[in-house]
Amino acid sequence: MNIDLILQNILNPPILFFFLGMLAVFLKSDLSIPQPLPKFFSLYLLIAIGLHGGYELSKSGIDFDVFKALGLAILMAIIVPIYSFFILKTKLDSYNSVALAATYGSISAVTFITGITYLQTIGVEYGGYMVAAMTLMESPAIVIGLIFAAMLNKKDDTKDNSNTSLKEIFKEAFLNPSVFLLMGALFIGVVTGEKGWTSMEPLFGVLFKGFLAFFLLDMGLVAAKRIYELKKLGFFLIGFAIIMPIFNALIAMSLGYYFELSKGDAFLLALLSGSASYIAVPAAMRLSVPEANPGIYLPLSLAITFPFNISLGIPLYYFLINHLWG
Repeated sequence: MNIDLILQNILNPPILFFFLGMLAVFLKSDLSIPQPLPKFFSLYLLIAIGLHGGYELSKSGIDFDVFKALGLAILMAIIVPIYSFFILKTKLDSYNSVALAATYGSISAVTFITGITYLQTIGVEYGGYMVAAMTLMESPAIVIGLIFAAMLNKKDDTKDNSNTSLKEIFKEAFLNPSVFLLMGALFIGVVTGEKGWTSMEPLFGVLFKGFLAFFLLDMGLVAAKRIYELKKLGFFLIGFAIIMPIFNALIAMSLGYYFELSKGDAFLLALLSGSASYIAVPAAMRLSVPEANPGIYLPLSLAITFPFNISLGIPLYYFLINHLWG
């Protein structure tokens, strides 16, 4: 892999702010971001990416290429948590396998946003409908994970099944704040089109990278605080957090190549497939699978897979796609 691709990605101000946050924790600095602000940054990023995606979708319309990309996104979101569960079951108990499989079956919106920033930096085009693909990929893993959990609870008469009702499953899958806000912003972007985007661009376009830098600074602080928990997890899980994203990305690339996605769309599909959730799924698993240990699935996704993807995964996936697509 060309070292320039790695440097081009890492020497990006928002990425460097992520590592600055980690460094602050390692050096025991008192640097912190007041707690209401990270939530605000999350809301800002979700609105910005949803609005922009909706605007791009209004321009491109819905054709066969869009259906192909969205269909492949849904397929990956369904198969990844299923085969991940059976791989994890060889080493972990059922409940931790469910939670971890759901975590790696869902996606990270911030990883996706960082990937978009990378494509824009190197001048590679992508379809705005990939934002819709991202929102479609967030929920299936939650549903599949909760169905697995419901099946496990049903086998165990001593478990309280009240948290795994269909109502709770669908509420967590489709009305969790991230999915709801993304879908809403995407819809607003579609119906308001170019006029709407032009009126919102000074806030949600021009200032986007600045807010992303603030958000990644906070993520660096949080990830570094979690990294000490990794000592307890063992080589299998740490290896899983790096190898599984690459494996998932390779499957997505193969599908994208076979179905002739564009280079930019295939890269984003691979990046989404290789990312792991650290917000929506952990929240859902904590509510509905309390038997699973958050000390396993949260540090793996946040302290290993997320930093790996935004530093080395992005240039690696792009290198492979660029080589395949030519």
